[in-house]
Amino acid sequence: MTDDRPPADDGTLSIGELAARTGATVKTVRFYSDQGLLPEAGRSGGGHRRYGPDAPARLRMIRSLRSLDVPVPEIGRVLDRGDTLEAVVARRLADTGAQLAALRWREAALRVLAESAPEERAERLAAIGAVGVPPSTAALAHYWRRLLPVRLSARLRSAVTEAALPSVPDDPTPEQVLAFARLHTLATAATDGCLASHRPDPAAHPDLLYDGLHEAYRLVDAALRTGLGPALGEALDCYVAAHARADGTRDSPAFRRALTARLAAADHPVMSRYWRLAGVLTSGLTLGAAETRLREALTADTAAG
Repeated sequence: MTDDRPPADDGTLSIGELAARTGATVKTVRFYSDQGLLPEAGRSGGGHRRYGPDAPARLRMIRSLRSLDVPVPEIGRVLDRGDTLEAVVARRLADTGAQLAALRWREAALRVLAESAPEERAERLAAIGAVGVPPSTAALAHYWRRLLPVRLSARLRSAVTEAALPSVPDDPTPEQVLAFARLHTLATAATDGCLASHRPDPAAHPDLLYDGLHEAYRLVDAALRTGLGPALGEALDCYVAAHARADGTRDSPAFRRALTARLAAADHPVMSRYWRLAGVLTSGLTLGAAETRLREALTADTAAG
């Protein structure tokens, strides 16, 4: 029930007056008052709530923030100056972006299933359903930590793992959703025995090897970005030198021939599948693609030599 008595001469407003001035309902004013967002200036002689002259502006601020889905506790911190409006807006913007990314992922996932042949849907649904929303690369990171040499330093383990993880697109295509889901399946299904079968040959000095490989991959990427194409001379020299140092020997034509044969024998379909799927998600050069370019350059070099 509203308080329709004449305004008080002390400048305060009744609950009905405050509602009328702001276009709100009495129920809304009472709710925010009960939540502690609209402090009362006092009570009338009959026990009715009275609000100060700043209450209309405060109520408009509350309603504006609620229209942006700002939670009531956060509104209270803004009004009491325990938090800034800029900080609250930034958090809501980040939250909204995350929600939109999740919706875009779900839309692309639904398109995968809608466009699949009936005999494909069960397998694809199981793979996509195992991926959380928003999708996480945690399972892929765990896969790489298990795959890399035990004696590799923490610094290089972290660097290689980060470089090996594909980025998750903010606005994925159905093909990218399916590729990520299958990568997730590959990583979570890998047993210790499976990992052992496609783990790179352990080097005597893994840090020497991976430090050199990291630099070689960087040089390949730089060469391709500048349009040099297959001219990978410096990158190839760095690549071979890394393997030679790890083996405790030096680069030579004989070593290059032996390395070519060893790398060809070390190819594994699981890793090939990993990099093929990762390539669907990554716009740039994956580590696997850089490795392939270097092996092709090494094969050509040994054949020419």
